[in-house]
Amino acid sequence: MDMFDYEFMQRAFWAGAFLGIIAPMLGVYLMLRRQALMADTLSHVSLAGVALGSLISMNPLLSGFAAAIAGGIAVEYLRRTYRTYSEVPVAIIMTSGLALAIVLMSLQTSLSKSFSSYLFGSIVAVSPLQLGVVGGIAAAGLLYFAILRRPLYSLTFDEETARIGGTRVKALSFSFAVLTGMTVAAAMPIVGVLLVSSLMVLPASLALRISGGFASALLIAVGTGLAGIFSGLTVSYYTDTPPGGTIALILLLFLVAGITVKKGVLYANKRKHPLHRERVHPKNEVKENVL
Repeated sequence: MDMFDYEFMQRAFWAGAFLGIIAPMLGVYLMLRRQALMADTLSHVSLAGVALGSLISMNPLLSGFAAAIAGGIAVEYLRRTYRTYSEVPVAIIMTSGLALAIVLMSLQTSLSKSFSSYLFGSIVAVSPLQLGVVGGIAAAGLLYFAILRRPLYSLTFDEETARIGGTRVKALSFSFAVLTGMTVAAAMPIVGVLLVSSLMVLPASLALRISGGFASALLIAVGTGLAGIFSGLTVSYYTDTPPGGTIALILLLFLVAGITVKKGVLYANKRKHPLHRERVHPKNEVKENVL
């Protein structure tokens, strides 16, 4: 294909492959932990970090990373403070991050144009440095999930049981928040603040809806993410549409199609077996023995 004759498209596909693997995996865990808006929250916090870095003449990439990691830790800390209201920490950090970003941007009006790349991203403008950062984080994330697969599984479904079983719940939760923050910060310049959560939420939403177990949910989420990114990049190249928005729309089409097919199958089963009822607990649907 002629688009692979260009280095920028090669880097775009490599960056998409890295994000298509790690982001949907994180999305599955986040959704099962009722933290679907975590990516949106940390992207706003990271944007504030970028603004602060620009004001104090610090590398925006580094300041964005630091802010996203700090935001992830703050969300986890507040989550333990508001145990009964799991959505409160996300709302607090999201609004705080967005407000701080707006104020910092207003202090230096020349920053507004440069922030468009962070708001909307540009996967076809990935630099070698950004590609290396995304690849490193993807590799670290895969190693993290491989080593901590069992304790993370226990933590996701029942923190109290995980604690009784000897898992260091607090340390594991904070390390997961740090990994999420790093992934969001790395993805933000590529897909933008407005679309970064789509890479995590949409593939995971489809996977949890149609999968028969936890392991299969992870595989379906990664497969959906990769398919959506690769097809979105291809369509964007030939139609000259924004790559980030094209990828998000294709992932949304995948989700709608998957839900439609699932409902059709369930309806057909109910017609054949009137006593059949659809299960309504997503955690129970994906929970299985991973040993």
